Amino acid sequence: MLSRRNFLAVGVAGATSLLAGCSDEKGEAPAAAPATEPAEDAPAADAAPAGNVLVAYFSATGNTEGVATAIAERLGADVFVIEAAQPYTEADLNYNDGASRTSVERADGTSPELAQVMPDGWADYDTVLLGYPIWWGEAAWPLRTFMTGNDFAGKAVVPFCTSGSSGIGGSADGLAELAGSGDWLEGERFSAGAGDEAADWAAGLGL
Repeated sequence: MLSRRNFLAVGVAGATSLLAGCSDEKGEAPAAAPATEPAEDAPAADAAPAGNVLVAYFSATGNTEGVATAIAERLGADVFVIEAAQPYTEADLNYNDGASRTSVERADGTSPELAQVMPDGWADYDTVLLGYPIWWGEAAWPLRTFMTGNDFAGKAVVPFCTSGSSGIGGSADGLAELAGSGDWLEGERFSAGAGDEAADWAAGLGL
């Protein structure tokens, strides 16, 4: 059983680690063939209908997308892609360049504009699994806008992140502080291509 944590009074963790390098590898959900042919439109054997569960994620290079997709498929959950109004280019993500977009936004504490802030039917979701890459030890900057632009009151929030080496650390604490509400559960970190591992983790949440 996951331990519940109240992050509302916790400060944002120090941004000490470097933006994790990402590969193009994407995780995929398991696709084991069922023993018998399922009825038309029947859910997969290992998928529990989860109409009140949303997987919301931001992915700059595809790594978080692969993990989030595997989680959503295993749970039978809805998906919302957190998209920057101005997509990030490879040059934007160059953390070695102090003048790159991500470097400047980090220094300025920028909350980037999103293509859509509030998911359709937001009020109907009881549980939100929130995915993001780790940048300099923090959740990627577009999450700032998503957290402050939505009301998490009455919702269970389960964070998950992807990174080359950094753990989830205090990134979830910072997001919880920005949200200002919600029942936040312990999160998990995954490497690129860890779709199967992430799907198994999500299945064990008891949603």
